Amino acid sequence: MTSELARLDAVALAAAIAAGEVSPLEVIEDTARRLERLNPTVNAVIHPDLDAAVDAARGTLPDGPFRGVPMLLKDLWPTEKGRPHHLGVAALRRADHRADVDANITTAYRRAGFVLAGRTNTPELGLVATTEPLAYGPSRNPWNPEHGTGGSSGGAAAAVAAGIVPAANASDGGGSIRIPAAMCGLVGLKPSRGRISMGPLQDEWGNSVQHVVSRTVRDAAAILDATAGPWPGDGVVAPPVGAPWAAAAATSPGELRIGFVSTSIRPELDTHPEVTAAVEATAALLAELGHRVDEDHPRSLHDPELVSTFTDAWTAGAAASLRRIGQWIGRPLGPDDVEPGTWAMATAGGRVSAPDLIVAQANQMTFRRRVAAWWTDHDLLLTPTCLQPAPRLGELVASEDDPLRGLKNSIPYAVFTSPFNVTGQPAISLPVATTDEGLPIGVQLVAAYGREDLLVQVAAQLEEAVGWPERLSPLHP
Repeated sequence: MTSELARLDAVALAAAIAAGEVSPLEVIEDTARRLERLNPTVNAVIHPDLDAAVDAARGTLPDGPFRGVPMLLKDLWPTEKGRPHHLGVAALRRADHRADVDANITTAYRRAGFVLAGRTNTPELGLVATTEPLAYGPSRNPWNPEHGTGGSSGGAAAAVAAGIVPAANASDGGGSIRIPAAMCGLVGLKPSRGRISMGPLQDEWGNSVQHVVSRTVRDAAAILDATAGPWPGDGVVAPPVGAPWAAAAATSPGELRIGFVSTSIRPELDTHPEVTAAVEATAALLAELGHRVDEDHPRSLHDPELVSTFTDAWTAGAAASLRRIGQWIGRPLGPDDVEPGTWAMATAGGRVSAPDLIVAQANQMTFRRRVAAWWTDHDLLLTPTCLQPAPRLGELVASEDDPLRGLKNSIPYAVFTSPFNVTGQPAISLPVATTDEGLPIGVQLVAAYGREDLLVQVAAQLEEAVGWPERLSPLHP
């Protein structure tokens, strides 16, 4: 049964449960066996909650669309009352810090019928593009355990790519859904700003959003249907599109105009030739599918001011996070409480004045409007997700003599993802190819704000043409 169930996506698994072919308890027990066998290799799940999951599966589950399907939560934004909430920070692990409230997304998963089975690994505060926190150790790529899983949803991506669960919660503040999806051969949909509530502890107006990493487009669409929507007090609410996203994924978008760029928008950064080839092959495939494809992209993406404004906001956010953690544990944090890279970023962020931060936010607003204008005569943009395939473990971590090494070395992986956190546009990473060494390559599609429907329609076309759901990692049962 293990191999059979592990190969089902979340939609198919929910259908099997609804048809009585397998019970929620059998599914959770099977998930537990895979977790116990695979997790020692990939280090994806750092807080298993299997006893609670078994109890939930034995009880009366909500009659939602994913009744009985297991779900893992990233140990960053989606809090669970009474459960560990460490954000990859050793000081919080030592303090055994636990959340005192359920996040709105946690409640939404439960209402949808998901059974919460544990929490996944994340880099400290989600600040870099690799999941190698000192607090919990590195997550390893199921395609090659010597390589990383990306960040900051690297634990989630490792769990799905290894076959532990069909989909897992992820969040994205600079590429943290899309980068791990690209590195681990998964679908990674970043929704529009305000599509999914960040409450009650986070605000929708920031750069971070939440959703899942998955093996199939229909899972990304159907889980969005089950969890999207406003909650009281949400600061941003993305506009509704009418039909469910799962229905959109099953319909043709007609002829779209799609622009593409296949090499770096930063001249000092190299693009791996196999990444360029994957983008160009995808552009050709989109043309074969009936779309008008041209080599064009928003020139505002080249704006050097974006880098400085994003960095100011990013480091100021790190400083604010350390202040909040100090309030949680009852004392200010010092350099011995966090990793060298986190302390360096927070120190830099502490030097960003309030006027500087307001100017940075104003610059981001200007950037958002300029970039969005490109979509007045295009429907989608195709880019690399990352300029390079998954790096070897250790290449993106800080060192004592270069504490910002992790941040600097993360840039090639986020150069095409982070701009769309600033703009708030939806974007999706799709696993269209692998390198000659067997590492996954992802390409990114970006739509206008609120147009996830176009993303899932075209992504579904590519999925049918490429067939990536059948391309499983060597660890996958």
